[in-house]
Amino acid sequence: MGDPIRVLHAVVNMNRGGAETLLMNLYRNIDREKVQFDFLTCKEGDFDREITEMGGIIHRIPYVTKKGHFGYVKALNHFFSTHKEYVIVHSHMDKMSGIVLREAQKNNIPIRIAHSHNTSSEGGTAARLYKWYAGRTVLSSATHLLACSHAAANWLFKGKVDQAVILKNGIEADKYRFCSKARQRIRKELGLTDQRIIGHVGRFNHQKNHTFLIDIFAKLHQSMPETRLVLAGDGPLKPKIEQKVKNLNLEKKVIFTGVRSDIHHLLQAFDLFLFPSLHEGLPVTLIEAQGAGLPCVISDEITKEADMGMGLMSYVPLGSTERWIEEIKKAVNLPKEREGANRFLTEKGYDIKTSAAWTQGFYTAI
Repeated sequence: MGDPIRVLHAVVNMNRGGAETLLMNLYRNIDREKVQFDFLTCKEGDFDREITEMGGIIHRIPYVTKKGHFGYVKALNHFFSTHKEYVIVHSHMDKMSGIVLREAQKNNIPIRIAHSHNTSSEGGTAARLYKWYAGRTVLSSATHLLACSHAAANWLFKGKVDQAVILKNGIEADKYRFCSKARQRIRKELGLTDQRIIGHVGRFNHQKNHTFLIDIFAKLHQSMPETRLVLAGDGPLKPKIEQKVKNLNLEKKVIFTGVRSDIHHLLQAFDLFLFPSLHEGLPVTLIEAQGAGLPCVISDEITKEADMGMGLMSYVPLGSTERWIEEIKKAVNLPKEREGANRFLTEKGYDIKTSAAWTQGFYTAI
C-alpha cells in the first residue's frame, strides 16, 4: 500500500474550540494509513502534542495580527511555494479562508476546501471589515465548499449555497452516554453534591455572551438559591467575567473550571445546559450536551439544525432575562431519562464514525 493522502488543515491554532474539536474527532477516527492530517497554524494549541503522536506535522507561520496583511500574505505564499507536497488544503478560518486559499491557488495547489463553521465574524469594527475584505475571495479561490449547517453555508457561501456540502459535527457518541458514577464523582470534585448545576462550555469571547449569561444566573439564583453555575473554558474575556461575578457577590455560587479535557464527564454532572450565544454555526457542545441527555436552554440565534429532536432544546430570544428564567425553571423540572440519549445522535448522523467515514471517502474521491 502507498503512502497516505496528506491533507493540510489551515487553522489559527489547535485549541479546544468547536471546529478544532471536530477536526480532532475526525482525525482520531479516520484510517490514518489512508489519510493523514497535517496542520498549518499560527499559534501553539492544546492538541499539538496529540497531533504529533498520531503522525501529523504542525507547520507554523505568523498570523495577520502579528505581521500585518502583507506579512501574512507573504508568509502564506512562501509556505505554499516551498511545500508542493500538498494537493489538498482544507481551510477552517471562515472569511479568512479567502486569503489562505487565494495564496494556495496562486501556487497551483489543485484542491482547496473552504469550510464554514460560523454565521458571523468576531472582533471589533476594523477586524470585521478586514475579514469582510478577506471573505470576498472565498468563492473564487475554493474548489469545494463544506459547512457544519445550512445556516453556516448561507453565511459564507452566498450565491453558491447549492454547491456546499453539509458535514455534520459528529462526536464520539458512546463517550457521552449518561453515567451516574461519573456524575457523582465530578459533583463531589466540584463540591456540589446536592445543588442544581447550571452548566456552560465555551470560550470566553464576545460570541458566547457570558455577560448576559451571568445576568440570567444572578436573577435565577434569587428565586432558586440551590442553583450553582459552572463555566468551563478560557479566553480573553474571562477576567472581565470573573470581576462581574465578584461585583455581584456570586463568587461562591459560580465555579470557573478552566479548560478541561473531560467535557464528556463534566456534562454528566450538570442538570441543565445554558447557551445564550450571539451567533453559531452548529455548536459541537450542543450535540455533546444532548448526547448526555441534558436539557438545553439556548439562544434563538442558533440554527434549529442543532435540535436533535429529543425534546431537550428550548430556544429563547436574547433580551429579557425573565423569559430565560421561565424556560430554565420549566426545563430543570422536567422528568428526565438520560440513559440512552446518545443513541439519537447515531440515528441523526452525528456519530463521529459516520462523519469520519464520509470525510475519508470525500478526500479519496477528490
